[in-house]
Amino acid sequence: MPDDIKPVTTMDLARMKRDGRRIVMLTAYDALFAALLDDAGVDVILVGDSLNTVLCGEPTTLSATLEQMIYHGRIVRRGVSRALVAVDMPFLSYQVSVEDAKLTAGRVLKEAGVEGVKLEGGAPMAPTVAALVEIGIPVMGHLGFTPQSLHALGGYRVQGRGADAVRGLVDDARALEDAGAFSIVLELMPSDAARQVTEAVSIPTIGIGSGPHCDGQVLVLHDMLGLNRGFEPKFLKRYAELADDVQEAVRSYATEVREGRYPDPDHAYEG
Repeated sequence: MPDDIKPVTTMDLARMKRDGRRIVMLTAYDALFAALLDDAGVDVILVGDSLNTVLCGEPTTLSATLEQMIYHGRIVRRGVSRALVAVDMPFLSYQVSVEDAKLTAGRVLKEAGVEGVKLEGGAPMAPTVAALVEIGIPVMGHLGFTPQSLHALGGYRVQGRGADAVRGLVDDARALEDAGAFSIVLELMPSDAARQVTEAVSIPTIGIGSGPHCDGQVLVLHDMLGLNRGFEPKFLKRYAELADDVQEAVRSYATEVREGRYPDPDHAYEG
């Protein structure tokens, strides 16, 4: 790592919230994209279990494996000098028992070399979060729509509508903070609900589909780059249309190969 690059830490994220500086987070699944994000100044890179749907074509994140997450965490970490890297704990790698969670989360930190793990759930997961933090594993929480509970929640639905639901989210966030979580992702909730949660805790909140009042924002990289044409939720803003660019480049390549124009003399070696 170059001497002039200071890595982002969990303490830096807490300081950013106190100072009112917004946190920038994106997903990445490989070293090449991770390096591009890191060079662009992203604060946090999440190796999300969304890789199971985005890269592997699976319908949900539920079949992601621990080995999958460790592998992608490791290769993302190779591309990063500055950003904090966190890895999603896959379904059933932390819910069965606290001891299981210690072993699996410990493997992620040890084998991937990342700075933290993310797990889903509120107050019921607080003892697990506390146990991980106690043995030195930084934990990011996740409230609102939790993809690993897709079927229990009745599909991709906004969470936290109504006063009782908001109170529940606030209670969950406070439980995660008390357990030692260093931040919380808030997914698919009304803007005002996310604001109340954000104001209720001293740790940063990172929103996705939860409005402008969170302490930071996260998107899936392939979605915001316009590579995932079939995914168009209301909250998603596309900052590029790379699917069009990729297809046009491939068509140009195919045409030149078929017409014998590639490789030309500029792209061939002489004897």
